[in-house]
Amino acid sequence: MDKPVAGKDANIIGSLGAGSSPYAAVGEQRRRRVGQLRRWLWTGAAIVIAIVAVLGYGYWLSQRGPAMRYVTAPVTRGAVIRSASASGTVNPFLTIIVGAYVSGVIQNIYCDFNTVVKKGQLCAQIDPRPYKAALMQAEGQLARDQAQLEGARIDLERYRTLTKQNSIARQTFEDQTAVVHQFEGTVKLDQGVVETARVNLDYTNIISPVNGTVVSRNVTIGQTVAASFQTPTLFLIATDLTAMEVDTNVTESDIGGIKDGENASFTVESFPERFFDAKVLQIRQAPQTVQNVVTYDVVIGFDNKELLLKPGMTATVRIITARRDDVVRVPDQAVRFTPSGMASNTSSSAQAPESGKSQVWVLRDGHPERVIGKLGLDDETNAEVLEGDLKLGDKVIIGEQRSGQSAPGPFRFGL
Repeated sequence: MDKPVAGKDANIIGSLGAGSSPYAAVGEQRRRRVGQLRRWLWTGAAIVIAIVAVLGYGYWLSQRGPAMRYVTAPVTRGAVIRSASASGTVNPFLTIIVGAYVSGVIQNIYCDFNTVVKKGQLCAQIDPRPYKAALMQAEGQLARDQAQLEGARIDLERYRTLTKQNSIARQTFEDQTAVVHQFEGTVKLDQGVVETARVNLDYTNIISPVNGTVVSRNVTIGQTVAASFQTPTLFLIATDLTAMEVDTNVTESDIGGIKDGENASFTVESFPERFFDAKVLQIRQAPQTVQNVVTYDVVIGFDNKELLLKPGMTATVRIITARRDDVVRVPDQAVRFTPSGMASNTSSSAQAPESGKSQVWVLRDGHPERVIGKLGLDDETNAEVLEGDLKLGDKVIIGEQRSGQSAPGPFRFGL
């Protein structure tokens, strides 16, 4: 006996009609559900396959990588200049220290900073009164002793006459002769004291010993200077500021290539865009060692007629040790470059060049081509080409760049 159908299945039977079997209606509905589920599965599978395909294609593109582009620079003609760099200080050729020989109070000052002085010009004066008094005292002592000497000489002449007449003993004459000699010595001593006092009085006038310019003043009016133990420095006078020098410290690795008379140039912070021409005047043989670094003092001279440069300025010096003008040259970057993948290639085209020669890569017909040649002078920016299949305008490769990467900065070829 069939069980009664109720609920949702009863509604399904009602929709099929009264003559249909209730179990047949339920089965039909289930088949419809299974069909819908299969369609959903097939649709989902198709979507997953599409996503996987897109991801796979993207991965393939990423592994393939962007296209390669070579960065080039032309073969040029110009100068190749090797130089040594150093830093130094601008100084006058000769700086005179003007000091005080005697002690005392500064009474007057006649020279100041930047004063142009002549030889013998009065620059300052120490209070002369104590030294005038000492001179007067010495002169008085001298006058007294000279008077005594004159009296002794008169007595000596009288004794000489009496001795010839046998009126006095000869011993008296000889004693008077000794007295005269003694006074003569005293007078000479007094003359020395007077001269010393006169010299000291003259030293109260501080004068310039040379023609030049006062670059330093270390004294003021009313200041007491003491010259008992060490001569105090009152003024520094530069003999000539139109011709000056730079004292540089060159390392021992560069000193071997520097010779007297070589050209040099330098800049100072006050004029960073201007190069001042100079020449090497002297290479001093006294080494200086600071923190285990050995340097040598190289003096270079220059013309300062415009008086632009002042003593004490810091100079960045470039001393030219070798130069080649109007030569074919390639950038140093081209000499160091090897295309990616070529460094580990053992084929004959990637073998290292023989001793004494170098290689560069030239872009020809869009492909790198190796050129072996001989290079000469290298200034760390460009290298002189002595031999090799390179001509002006050839594009030598200095780097690689893949599409999407930022381009390298501008390349500079120097002088």
